[in-house]
Amino acid sequence: MKGGNLRDSDRGIAVSGLRVLVAASEVVGFAKTGGLADVVGALPRALARRGHQVAIVMPYYSAIRRAGLPVEKTGVVLPVPLGDRVLACRLLRSRLPHANVPVYLVEHPPYFERDDGSGRGLYQQAMSGGYKSDYPDNAERFVFFSRAVLETVPHIGFTPDVIHANDWQTGLVPVYLNELYRSRAGYQRTRSVFTIHNIAYQGIFGREVMRLTNLPGWLFSPHLLEFHGYLNFLKAGIVAADAVNTVSPTYAREIQTPEFGCGLEGLLWQLRGKLSGIVNGVDYDQWDPGIDPHLAAKYTPDTVAKNKPACKADLQRKFSLPEDTTTPILGMVARLVSQKGIDLVLSAAPGFLDLGCQLVFLGDGDPEYHDELKGFQARHPDRVGLYLGFNEGIAHKIEAGSDLFLMPSRYEPCGLNQIYSLRYGTPPVVRSTGGLADTIVNATEENLSAGTATGFAFDAYTANALYETVKWALNLYRDRPDDFAQVVRTAMVQDWSWDRSAIEYEALYQKVSG
Repeated sequence: MKGGNLRDSDRGIAVSGLRVLVAASEVVGFAKTGGLADVVGALPRALARRGHQVAIVMPYYSAIRRAGLPVEKTGVVLPVPLGDRVLACRLLRSRLPHANVPVYLVEHPPYFERDDGSGRGLYQQAMSGGYKSDYPDNAERFVFFSRAVLETVPHIGFTPDVIHANDWQTGLVPVYLNELYRSRAGYQRTRSVFTIHNIAYQGIFGREVMRLTNLPGWLFSPHLLEFHGYLNFLKAGIVAADAVNTVSPTYAREIQTPEFGCGLEGLLWQLRGKLSGIVNGVDYDQWDPGIDPHLAAKYTPDTVAKNKPACKADLQRKFSLPEDTTTPILGMVARLVSQKGIDLVLSAAPGFLDLGCQLVFLGDGDPEYHDELKGFQARHPDRVGLYLGFNEGIAHKIEAGSDLFLMPSRYEPCGLNQIYSLRYGTPPVVRSTGGLADTIVNATEENLSAGTATGFAFDAYTANALYETVKWALNLYRDRPDDFAQVVRTAMVQDWSWDRSAIEYEALYQKVSG
């Protein structure tokens, strides 16, 4: 599905409201490590706008306590079986900001209140050398949480039509629903949807974890939960859920192949009848240059040519680069890991400098890429800007002040920055994979003539392919400014809002709930 505008009829409130419980390990505004949190913070809000009754359940982390978010006691204590023990946890309640969507918080300090901002996160802890390691009890933590999700159901104020689980941390939720809760009052008509946000992260643990789940032993078999002798939480969700989706149609097809399936491609091909892809939305209340408080000048598709140069000059000042409106800026905001194509960018970067560009980077990730970027910036301080870490305001400035946005991912389930770049009139340069292929229309001569081009795309995962694509984009930027301006304007009017995505999730929920 390529970009466009929603029909007026699509924006209407749903005729018949569904009741949906969303289970996830993180939610933006409460605790976040990646895009999963953004999805779970935005989709329920969009569903509520369409007249559905929605609630969220997540763990209660230290980050939530430190943030001072409004949290109230419910008086509910949940008994959670875990192997030969029954652990108790309190159920707390908060609310999504600016929405009538309750967020239920599973409080169990030994498992979830260990993140402290000094190297201990939600799932990992920092080790010597700057690398991170998974907590050794992650299996136990998320067996506990998955079971707690089901125990929460009688206390949320409605009987869910659908429980929507997300990623490996909640992969056991559909299994528990089918095997241990289906016969209970209040669960008999509930169906499950399981979303794969990134198939590379599967939650694979030793078979001894089966004892902790209290699930029947016969489930540990190759066609169910077992994966090469291990228990695979992601596979559990795929097998047990009534419907499985991922975060773009192209990624849904890709994960059925050996290149992208991470060992689960055969299973996904067998179950392809219940697999679909829905592109994530973005929050245009937060990402819109017409209202963005982080920018030196606000602009719309009608004023982009006049006002965007002020954002470019502001970005150059921010990174102590020479202010020159004619020098193209290539921007990149990403996790500095191999998935994001940072290796391609570093290989092609000297060529970009030869093409007369400035480069600006913002991100955090693997120490080896930190070192390479620091060395590159030190060699070219007047051509390269670098911010290691994450800064929300600077991210917005890069989206607005750059002329092109680099996103040459090795794989990309959906991606959000390329969608931000569209709205900010900063044509993205992407590799045609996953959600990048679904959201960017390549500036070929044919698409330029048709007025549909929104960015620049290439196929081969090589530094040369990236370089040649940037070179072509700069040809338009310098020698065919009218064509480049058309790409900018077309990009800015695309609609990749959560309202669009919510319509597709609504249809998926209705399909599984009958």
